[in-house]
Amino acid sequence: MIDIEGKVKEIMENGLREIREAKDIDKLNDVRVAFLGKKGQLTSIMKAMKDVPAEDRPKIGKWVNDARASIENSLDLMREKLDEAQQEAFMKAETIDVTLPAKTPIAGHRHPNTIALEEVERIFIGMGYEVIEGPEIEYDEYNFTKLNIPANHPAKDEQDTFYITKDILLRTQTSPVQARVMEKGHLPIRMISPGRVFRSDEVDATHSPSFHQIEGLVIDRDITFADLKGTLDVFAKELFGPETKTKFRPHHFPFTEPSAEVDVSCFKCGGKGCRFCKGEGWIEILGCGMVHPHVLEMCGIDPNEYQGFAFGVGLERIALLKYEIDDMRLLYENDIRFLNQF
Repeated sequence: MIDIEGKVKEIMENGLREIREAKDIDKLNDVRVAFLGKKGQLTSIMKAMKDVPAEDRPKIGKWVNDARASIENSLDLMREKLDEAQQEAFMKAETIDVTLPAKTPIAGHRHPNTIALEEVERIFIGMGYEVIEGPEIEYDEYNFTKLNIPANHPAKDEQDTFYITKDILLRTQTSPVQARVMEKGHLPIRMISPGRVFRSDEVDATHSPSFHQIEGLVIDRDITFADLKGTLDVFAKELFGPETKTKFRPHHFPFTEPSAEVDVSCFKCGGKGCRFCKGEGWIEILGCGMVHPHVLEMCGIDPNEYQGFAFGVGLERIALLKYEIDDMRLLYENDIRFLNQF
């Protein structure tokens, strides 16, 4: 009997000592398992009670229960002490010096393409134009047929165009938006249609299979080529500066007749010739022309009563010229060092 009492007392003292020496919660949990767990030292004594005479079991049970209560109470007190110490250490580590300058958050800004697009939109909205967008996945009928591009035209070759089905494709231009608007018959029309377009081009400094266009359209009575020239002259001066001059060169587009390519005088050298304009004094900027009568007819507009002009410019072309960027790929590589300049 004396040996069991001494054993219980020894176990209790060892447990209390290990609790006092515990430095963290994990060590405290180890002590609880070692003394009070299913295979703990006090639990082992309770399991051996079956070998103890019946008249001695109450005393031994009391000794074990008292030792368990003492150890559990000490464990709870030490856990509270360690929790407070851990919280205090955490608070010290998280102390904020309110006198230190705040960290400036890194804010994003508009992409060069977006900046150029907003400037172009501002110019044309100021001239009474409406900005209209359309679907990037388009019907062949709107992308080609209604724009006077016949079935055997080279632009419809699968090497140049991304076809989804025989009659559906990724639009190669934003002109289909113009056809859709003309088809509604709400005249007169003054609009620009910016958006992403797709062509099967190899990626290099001036080409990409995905790029952006801004196309414009005016349909009204008594519209002439002089109206087109005046509009684009104002556009060039607003975009590149009041001293900018424009030059129209004859060209061919299926959906306009007559058609022209438009050059602007070099805004770096004033037309004298420099590296930027390759010594020519002029920079090609866009294509334009009077809307072909057949296009008007296919869209339900009487060409004898209404006339119009259309023009198209690459958004990347504007951004490259305006910011003197010599490689189109820089616009899409997401290099922060490059984009932060704008």
